[in-house]
Amino acid sequence: MEDIDIEQLEPLPVDRDGRRFGSAADQPDGDRKIGCCEKFQRSVSKWMLPEDSRSKYLERANCCPPPIFIILISLAELAVFIYYAVWKPQKQWVTLDEGIWKSPLTYKPEERQEAWRFISYMFVHAGVEHIVGNLLMQLLLGIPLELVHKGFEVGMVYLAGVLAGSLASSIFDPLSALVGASGGVYALIGGYFMNAVVNFREMIPLLGIFRIAAIVIFVGVDFGFAFYRRFVSDEAGLKVSFVAHFGGIAAGMTIGYVFFSAYNKKLIKDPRFWLCIVGYVLFVVFAVVFNIFLSPAS
Repeated sequence: MEDIDIEQLEPLPVDRDGRRFGSAADQPDGDRKIGCCEKFQRSVSKWMLPEDSRSKYLERANCCPPPIFIILISLAELAVFIYYAVWKPQKQWVTLDEGIWKSPLTYKPEERQEAWRFISYMFVHAGVEHIVGNLLMQLLLGIPLELVHKGFEVGMVYLAGVLAGSLASSIFDPLSALVGASGGVYALIGGYFMNAVVNFREMIPLLGIFRIAAIVIFVGVDFGFAFYRRFVSDEAGLKVSFVAHFGGIAAGMTIGYVFFSAYNKKLIKDPRFWLCIVGYVLFVVFAVVFNIFLSPAS
C-alpha cells in the first residue's frame, strides 16, 4: 500500500479556531469575492474620507438603510416643481413665471413675517436648469456624504445652509425674493470642499485635484446663472437674490466642515463645533433683529 505524505495534502478549509468554512462568504478576505455594495463603499471612502479613517468606515459600512434624507428632500423638491410646472397654467418648465410668486413657500421680503418661508423657499425652483442643477449636485454629493456621515449630520448641514442663505439674503439683498435649494446645496459643497483642501495630502493627488476643480467649475457656472437671473434677466416680475449661495457656502465651510471632518469622533468634545454653533446662533439672532427693526423692506 502506497504511503501518503500528510504534509503534501492541501490544508483543511478551517479558520484559526478549527471551524470549517461553510461557504464562500466565510472564506478569508484574500479569497472572498467583493460584492457590488462593498466596491461602492470602497469608492465612497476614497472620495469622502482621509486615508486614516477609511478602514474604520469600511468595517461598519452598510448600504442599508439607504441615504434617506437626501433622497426624500430631492423627491419633495421635484414634486413641488412638477406641481407648479404641470398643474398650474404657466411656462414654469423653462423660466420663472407668476405662479411661483403666489406660492406660500416662496420667500418674499414683504411677507417675511411668515417665518416658514425662510426654510420652505428651498422647495420652489425658478426653472428647469435651476432644479436640474440643484438636484444633480445634491444627489451626487449628498448620497456619498450621507453614507459616510448618516442622515442627521447631512440634514443639519443642509438645513443650516438653507436658513443661512435666506437670512443672508434678507440682510444683504433685502428687497429681493428667493427660491431654490442652492443654500443647502452650497452648504454640502462648502463642507466637502474644505475637507478636500485640508486633507489634500492624504488623498490620491490626481483625485484631489479633480475634486477641487470640479467644485470650482460647478460653483462658477452656477454663480453665473444666479448673477444673470438677478441683474440681467427681465423675464420675472421680481428679482431673485443670489446671496443665498454665499450664505450656504459660508455655513458649509464652517459647520459643514466640522461635521464632515469629525468622522468617528464626538462633536461635543471638539471646540471647533461649539465655536461654529455659537457663531451661527449669533448670526441668526442678528438677522432676526435686523429683519424686525432695521430692514428697508419693512
